[in-house]
Amino acid sequence: MSLEINFKDRVVLITGVSSGIGLGTAKEFARAGAHISGCSRKKEDEEKIQEFRQAVDNAGGQSLYTQADVTKDRDLKTLVKKTIQHFGRLDILVSSAGMNVFEGAAGCTEERWQYNIDLNLTSHWRLAKLCKPYLEQSSNGVILLMTSNHAYSTIPGCFPYNVTKTAITGLVRSLAIEWGPSIRTVGLAPGFIDTAGNDTWFESFPDALAERERTINLHPVKCIGTVEEVGSLCVYLASPLARFISGTTVLMDGGRSALMQDTE
Repeated sequence: MSLEINFKDRVVLITGVSSGIGLGTAKEFARAGAHISGCSRKKEDEEKIQEFRQAVDNAGGQSLYTQADVTKDRDLKTLVKKTIQHFGRLDILVSSAGMNVFEGAAGCTEERWQYNIDLNLTSHWRLAKLCKPYLEQSSNGVILLMTSNHAYSTIPGCFPYNVTKTAITGLVRSLAIEWGPSIRTVGLAPGFIDTAGNDTWFESFPDALAERERTINLHPVKCIGTVEEVGSLCVYLASPLARFISGTTVLMDGGRSALMQDTE
């Protein structure tokens, strides 16, 4: 039996579409036939934004781009307003914008703590609230919140990023039980995914290539994930095929968390 997911005429709002998981997810939803409203902090004429728009347009969908800083409430309000004005509806929210804020518990300043809270936690809640009335009007309203494998286990120096990623799992549960059944809420917790952010992590070591290979070998699947794989999982979780999945966070880490200790 073959399974087909068709989001023709559905509208998906995705944050952070200029790169990484946000861009990969936008491409996969476009391949499934959806129209995409995307945002990032980059200007519309930058190359990565053109890549986003071309991917959606080439797949036959409509693209809308809004320059927005998700830590600013007024930008989020503008983003949702423009989405509804342009498309007249909203069916799925993928709140994926974020960044690594790795400071360490002792070295983290109040300023970096607050920035991490605003970007990696509060923005998801604010945007979900703004989208709620429109998602409730959809026959398949879905919220997908991007967290991380750091929500379940972490390593030294990743504070306060790991704190907010853990908190998102609680946000997922609360939205699912308070806003269901009209809206399903699901979290995704990717591990090592091949992105520019992970390249930066590898490059912080004396031998980036050796650290990358060491990391790959720590995964039972002997590879790290791709943004397309994360995007494909988002498409599935947002589809009617996953209608019985809500209030939980799906860990996608290549089996990394199954190891009791680091062994090669």
